[in-house]
Amino acid sequence: MDQVFAPWRIDWVERDGTDDIDGCPFCELPDRDADREYRIVARNEAAFVILNNYPYNPGHAMVIPYEHTGDFRDLDDETLLAHGRLKQRTFDALDEAMGPDGYNAGLNLGGGAAGGSIDDHLHTHVVPRWQGDTNFMPVVGDTKVIVEAVSETYERLHEAFAAQDGAVVDGDETAVLFPEDGSE
Repeated sequence: MDQVFAPWRIDWVERDGTDDIDGCPFCELPDRDADREYRIVARNEAAFVILNNYPYNPGHAMVIPYEHTGDFRDLDDETLLAHGRLKQRTFDALDEAMGPDGYNAGLNLGGGAAGGSIDDHLHTHVVPRWQGDTNFMPVVGDTKVIVEAVSETYERLHEAFAAQDGAVVDGDETAVLFPEDGSE
């Protein structure tokens, strides 16, 4: 039996089930006025950044347009620009907060065949990578070790986003806002 100590997972284990999502989580969560709870760390007028609850690596974030579509071609120019700018800011925040050696970034388009678990609302995964982050544990032991709690990553990224030019910060409980990204 593989065992990895992950005490932050107790929140998931002990959840009471009253926080059910009726519909698309990427549509519902940004409207709930609970950014920290749902790990929404930054926003602009067309997209938001949320930390992945089941990260491939520490800092695994997703940049998601508010528009509900699974087809990248449906996004208008303003949304594409705002989404792209927020991705740039995400790379900058991750560089500042975590100092990775590189990134994997991409979208799973085309439903289940592309490997995505939510295929009707596109989202860009941004996964920080470090030299040697793949070792014997996932390769031989079929076990992935995440070395930092998602809540701690949230703190680090929130601070890094808040330090960027154009950031609007309304406390630690809400996402950092970038109201000018994507506007002409």
